[in-house]
Amino acid sequence: MDTIEAATLRLPQIDTAAETTVIVDGDSLTEAWERVRRRLRAELGEDVFSSWFGRLEIASFIEGVAYLTVPTRFLKSWLEAHYAERLRVNCMAELPECNGVVLSVRQVARDASAAPRVEVALRSRPAAAVNPAPAAAGKPAAAATAQPCEGETVDACGATLDRRMSFQSFVVGKSNQLAFAAAERIAAAPAGQSPYNPLYLHAGVGLGKTHLLQAVAQEARNQGKRVAYFTADRFMYGFVAALKSQTALAFKEKLRGIDLLIVDDVQFIQGKSIQQEFGHTINALLDAGKQIVVAGDRLAGELEALDERIRSRLGGGLVVEVGELDEALRAKILASRLEALQSAHPAFQVSPDVVAYVSRVVATNGRDLDGAANRLLAHATLSGQLVTLETAEAAIRDLVRTREPRRVKIEDIQKLVATRYNVSRADILSERRTAAVVKPRQIAMYLSKALTPRSLPEIGRRFGGRDHTTVLHAVRKIEKAISEDRSLHEEVDLLKRMLQE
Repeated sequence: MDTIEAATLRLPQIDTAAETTVIVDGDSLTEAWERVRRRLRAELGEDVFSSWFGRLEIASFIEGVAYLTVPTRFLKSWLEAHYAERLRVNCMAELPECNGVVLSVRQVARDASAAPRVEVALRSRPAAAVNPAPAAAGKPAAAATAQPCEGETVDACGATLDRRMSFQSFVVGKSNQLAFAAAERIAAAPAGQSPYNPLYLHAGVGLGKTHLLQAVAQEARNQGKRVAYFTADRFMYGFVAALKSQTALAFKEKLRGIDLLIVDDVQFIQGKSIQQEFGHTINALLDAGKQIVVAGDRLAGELEALDERIRSRLGGGLVVEVGELDEALRAKILASRLEALQSAHPAFQVSPDVVAYVSRVVATNGRDLDGAANRLLAHATLSGQLVTLETAEAAIRDLVRTREPRRVKIEDIQKLVATRYNVSRADILSERRTAAVVKPRQIAMYLSKALTPRSLPEIGRRFGGRDHTTVLHAVRKIEKAISEDRSLHEEVDLLKRMLQE
């Protein structure tokens, strides 16, 4: 790696010993984790616990963050999607000063004593000939293990790239064409001459953020750039491992010696010192003219758990939303998925009518379209029958039934409630305690808890900096009121439907 002058990048001198002060000793951690497991088993029942939590382990507890591990990516994704809040609440109840939970996949053959290394392409090498399966605005149906090119270091803390997630395999439509164009331009720009810096992409689950980020990483490497690609949990793991092994300065210097830093799912970065180091890294790279590409699940300004200076930096560059998939784009994505499956199963055929039907009713994201394509294949191969509209309807029924409602924002709740009760949003956020303001404020807090994944402290901050106990009092009061007052129950239900439509 080229020599980097500390003065140029203004490397902070951090006392690594001070950053690891909030660490629970092994015996106490084991006992606390067993209590968490007992809580989960009691709440969920033995069957659910054994299915989803039996292989969940705690690796460490540092600076208020519990680092949990599971053996597979599927289990990690499932727990994050369905039990993230329950895990967080139970860990907070049993672990001292716990304020967050991070899930990652266990690496069986990892040398824990080895210093973490940043995945950097030190020199260019033409990519091997690859015929990627057509993919879409999301992850491919199956994972592929990317082999490092000659001259690359194998990353002990970063995420492995999937070579099929390329620009060529990304399906472009109206909702993602701006994000695609910006990503392509950044990947092709000479080092130090990026037109958009930083680039911040935000979108919901399964809309193509990860695909675009991996495409940028791979194309930039083909251009000879030094690239570091991280998921949020891998960045945190790498930094914590560096602190434990007393190689934090080497870790930081390697990060600052790259041309392009890519971080996915930035909303999951937790811990004060880790966020500080992430912020220092962003500042150093931007000051040196290096490119940064980051993705999150919402606007940077709405990432309340992230340090305000990081949010400001990310929001100060090019911010692009990857929008919801329209029906035409869903049809293109599904067709590409089916084409990939047909190449491996020549007898598997799906009519255009079935493609049109599935793309119309599965209106969530690219991952559900993956699931629909796999269900159609399973039906055709296991039953030996042709895929018709009738069989397709039966095969994907669960995907249609479990379609997720629109994501609701606290600001939307505040605005709608304010309009409904003829007060201003400023009144709801104010300290006014008149009955005309208190009731809509409490209803808005109740709806925020019911319709968003935000914690009580986060909701309190969004309501004028109130304490979480105030939010809890409001939620319980409205719950009691709607159980006793039928008209209020109907009124709150109407607000819920209006927000979710």
